[in-house]
Amino acid sequence: MPNTALLRRASALAVMIAMPGLALAQAPQKAPTPAASTPAAAPAAAPSADSVVASVNGKPITQGDLAIAADDPALSLPGVDEAQKKNLLVDYMVDLRVGAQAAESAKIGDTPEFKRKLAYFRDKLLLDDYLEQEAKRAVTPEAEHAIYDQTVKLMKPEEEVHARHILVDNEAEAKKIAARIKGGEDFAKVAAEASKDPGSKTEGGDLGWFTKERMVPDFANAAFAMKPGQVSDPIKTQFGWHVIKVEEKRTKPQPTFDELKEQIDQHLIRKAQQDMILKLRSEAKIERTDAPPAAQPESEPKKP
Repeated sequence: MPNTALLRRASALAVMIAMPGLALAQAPQKAPTPAASTPAAAPAAAPSADSVVASVNGKPITQGDLAIAADDPALSLPGVDEAQKKNLLVDYMVDLRVGAQAAESAKIGDTPEFKRKLAYFRDKLLLDDYLEQEAKRAVTPEAEHAIYDQTVKLMKPEEEVHARHILVDNEAEAKKIAARIKGGEDFAKVAAEASKDPGSKTEGGDLGWFTKERMVPDFANAAFAMKPGQVSDPIKTQFGWHVIKVEEKRTKPQPTFDELKEQIDQHLIRKAQQDMILKLRSEAKIERTDAPPAAQPESEPKKP
């Protein structure tokens, strides 16, 4: 009996294999320059979902069928223009219908295993669409801004430092570098020359803005105790020896609504969907028949 999952993978794979060849076969052509007097063409109306794009043994494939196939993550076609994508999806749908019709003739759909799979995927699709509807209802401007306001209200003001550092292997080398900086040499230039930190070396030792908990304690304690413009004596951490220069200090600005919007939306969606499932479970009559039988107390041995 043919493996239906393998057939689906093979069909999708055929689309992916065909893609490079089709892309190479269509060499870019220079578009003709339109005459100045030619009026701009009106945009074509979007085809309806019932528009037939092909048929297989008399059974139509519609634009709506292509739209569903295009939403399948397994058929993602990044970098392919719309005309190519449509051709590939039509070919895929033809393969799918040809294979499905052959499977119908072979009575694959009559087996108990197939019927169980069909029932499972029907339930899954129903739930997925139901959850999607719940997600759309949950994400409203009012709900988004309410969560944002609650979030920023709970954020405590945090101090941030903008600093540079130079990392070396030993204290003696760190002392020489500190003396050079305090003697007037440019910190960024010395960092680019001498620092062992590959992440900040090319940026003149610049670490950007950071809060205290983002750095190891010895480094953070030294940096946050300094004033802007000050250069530290050598500081030892598990990474080596540091010379630090504090550029600026500030209270960390609160994130904007746009910066948090994606996280807020995900929170609203997850909460709404979870609440919905819990409510449905609480209202349903659920019986588990697979629970192990309760342990029976051991009976006392009979006395002789």
